[in-house]
Amino acid sequence: MERLLGLLALASICMTYQIKAQPYGVTTQAGITYVEHDGVKLAGDLYRPNGLDQAPVLVAVHGGGWQNGARTFYQYWGPYLARNGIALFAISYRLSKADAKTYPGAVYDVKAGIQFVRAKATELGVDPDRIGLIGDSAGAHLVSLVALAGGEPLFSSEYRNDPHAATPAGVKAVVGFYGVYDMQAQWTHDQIARPRDPITEKFLGVSPMQSRRTYFDASPLSYATIDKKDRTRFLLIYGTNDDIVDPQTQSEAFLTALKQASFFARAAVVPGAGHFWASDPIEEAGSHGAKVAPQMLRFLRDGF
Repeated sequence: MERLLGLLALASICMTYQIKAQPYGVTTQAGITYVEHDGVKLAGDLYRPNGLDQAPVLVAVHGGGWQNGARTFYQYWGPYLARNGIALFAISYRLSKADAKTYPGAVYDVKAGIQFVRAKATELGVDPDRIGLIGDSAGAHLVSLVALAGGEPLFSSEYRNDPHAATPAGVKAVVGFYGVYDMQAQWTHDQIARPRDPITEKFLGVSPMQSRRTYFDASPLSYATIDKKDRTRFLLIYGTNDDIVDPQTQSEAFLTALKQASFFARAAVVPGAGHFWASDPIEEAGSHGAKVAPQMLRFLRDGF
């Protein structure tokens, strides 16, 4: 009898595990306006797991040197994460143009995305207490900066009439693909890598020789301090052969700074990988996304 009860209990556990292991269906809502800044309406696309109330959610911010790119960069990560029980809200933000910089405006755009998701959590079907960020390249810069410095006066004194300006913008986790975390180091790297396209200078509106303070203030690395260590966990993902954003002076230096300040920080390093792959299909055999996806899921599930 005891043996029979034991087998029944084991079968129950296995059935429960199988049910939980089943991928969720995915509902997509495109073009949700989340804020209007300076006459520009900004929207996002929501990928949500069906049948899961109050799902944890990531606000996703695309890369493109602060001047290109689109929220469709997350058209693969959105469904993938939603199938695994994590919602994703991929947002657009104001891109820099030849006649106008968008710093710090783009930082405020990302911050507003978090505030919108938290304020509208019930309507969106997500958990306001389990919000994280994910970004690639310039997007990783923006999400890291908001996570660490969103409450600083430089990034909290404008747009006070936003509908959700009083809503907290804190996040539990940040996932960054090959991000820019030290703006001065990226400017120096670009002098060789892309001398005709100084992306940091165009985004910030000045060169380091004009204002080194601007580069310091715009760098997530500057805010990796002990007083912030319990706010947010970080997963930094990068390849060893990235010639666009140098891993040694960016992801590796930022990881060191975070660990020195006692943050929970981890790295997922892809040997031989370069830049521009975070937006590729994930589940293709041998893809870089397929290599990092399991570690990302473990990181997020533990962090949420």
